[in-house]
Amino acid sequence: MNRAETLDGLRQSPKVDVCVIGGGINGISVFRELALQGLSVLLVEKHDYCSGASSALSRMVHGGLRYLENGEFKLVQESLAERDRLLTNAPHYVAPLPTTVPVFGLFSGLGNSVVRFFGLTRRPSRRGAVAIKMGLGIYDFLTRKRAMMPRHQFRGKRMTLAKWPALNTDIMSSATYFDAWVSHPERLGIELLDDGLFASGMARALNYAEISPDGAGAFVVHDTIDGSSVVVKPKLIINATGGWIDITNSKLFSPQARPQSLMGGTKGSHLVIDNAALYDALADHMIYYENEDGRICILFPYLGKVLVGSTDIRVSDPDTARCETDERDYILQSLAFVLPGIEIRPEEISFQFSGVRPLPVSTDSFTGRIPRDHFCTVIESEAEGQPAVVCMIGGKWTTFRSFGELAADLALERLQKRRAVSTTERPIGGGRRFPLDRAAWIAKVANEKGISAVRLAELFARYGTQAEAIADFIVAAPDTQLPHPAYSARELLFLIRNEAAERLDDVLLRRTTLAITGDLSLEMMDAVLLLLAAEKSWTPAQQLAERSRFLILLRERHGVDEQALFERNERRSMKCETTAKSG
Repeated sequence: MNRAETLDGLRQSPKVDVCVIGGGINGISVFRELALQGLSVLLVEKHDYCSGASSALSRMVHGGLRYLENGEFKLVQESLAERDRLLTNAPHYVAPLPTTVPVFGLFSGLGNSVVRFFGLTRRPSRRGAVAIKMGLGIYDFLTRKRAMMPRHQFRGKRMTLAKWPALNTDIMSSATYFDAWVSHPERLGIELLDDGLFASGMARALNYAEISPDGAGAFVVHDTIDGSSVVVKPKLIINATGGWIDITNSKLFSPQARPQSLMGGTKGSHLVIDNAALYDALADHMIYYENEDGRICILFPYLGKVLVGSTDIRVSDPDTARCETDERDYILQSLAFVLPGIEIRPEEISFQFSGVRPLPVSTDSFTGRIPRDHFCTVIESEAEGQPAVVCMIGGKWTTFRSFGELAADLALERLQKRRAVSTTERPIGGGRRFPLDRAAWIAKVANEKGISAVRLAELFARYGTQAEAIADFIVAAPDTQLPHPAYSARELLFLIRNEAAERLDDVLLRRTTLAITGDLSLEMMDAVLLLLAAEKSWTPAQQLAERSRFLILLRERHGVDEQALFERNERRSMKCETTAKSG
């Protein structure tokens, strides 16, 4: 169903059971849950799907080891269960991640951990071997029945430095355990959305759309792409806008009926670094370490680069969240502490991003003490005929499915409907029919489609078993190579036509990983812009405006300027020349 068909369908049938506002991972999750139960449900997203906090996560799928100190055992247990479900349901994007904790003392932090557990202090502190051993023991205990990952192990100083010689030599020992990571979180969000859309003809979704009351008991959905509007009449509204929940509520309710503030989010910033020595120093592990001030930091290999983060800073306006200079300095300082012999040059920071954690409102002076759990708050409308608003508060990326399930069950109860489908064991997108023997699957499908095995392996790495449908589209018409040798025009046309990509950043930041991995060049950007402009019938002026807007976005939000993109052109050209000469 394309954009015009979605709007026409709403004009013909404006009544819907539920309107979900917010197309981040939690909004998409509850949309999918409700669509699978056969409800008529509409999802409205102001920008692009998974373009806010859902694109700015640490790329970890984890139980939350440090949440144990806050006494959030239920959240850790739930997170570990959801982590293991994602390993099974989305194996094309979620994979095990060996994680190593450098330990600098024996009993340090033990007393502070205990008093933090009872809420008697807010002060972060370094954790020693005993405190870490206790936490990892609980981690293993909570997953003992599934046992999908190896149990934790400790290494002494000599064995630790033998495996990670670049680590700070002041360490006493190290501990290794397993969590998981997600390679393409935004793409997984798109696959969840498709799962909901394909489940029912009564499920509809719009990105680049805004919703507001019409003053007569209904709501107006305004399409910001073509400027048109449509009236909808939901029985229930779910506010899943994360850090924007209070802002959204201020538009849904009159000043007299406006609820109190619900959100108190914090900003987390990350850097993506292109440094071979740093990448090699990790030995394929995540290093989960404490900076000198006791704050937790992470660094791990991410699609050929290294992801480092993060900060935890209060923010009042989520629209202004970006990685500031002092945050970059803090992250680099923490990196210099844990790996003191590795120097990072400014030009090796190939990408940066920042997102707002959707935490409940809190006056706690230490942001690490704010609960990471999730819950729903229902706001009843005082106006007759107006629907109630269910607000999804909190939540971490790992628990999106269980949070969506929680909100959906609440909605079903209010609408007096029964759950018909469970998503607990439901594969997602390219995780369906996932092969045990990947190489054999790739060879078989490549032969059937008449495409090279190398090309299909690239598609499989990006889309899992959905690579088969994309291969069908690619071979259905003449294809052309793009400046980035791993992509072609037909592949990106498939994404533009089938995944509601409306802007250049939709394609380059979310439908692909070109920007975050530092693989985006000026030449590649312009090639994709031509494809998008042709599909959208843009005038030359519209095309130029889109190019300018995207470059500003890259510079201001992600620290990538036009000169950096141009230099990538030069490096790619030199690499191609060197390869040609050596061949």
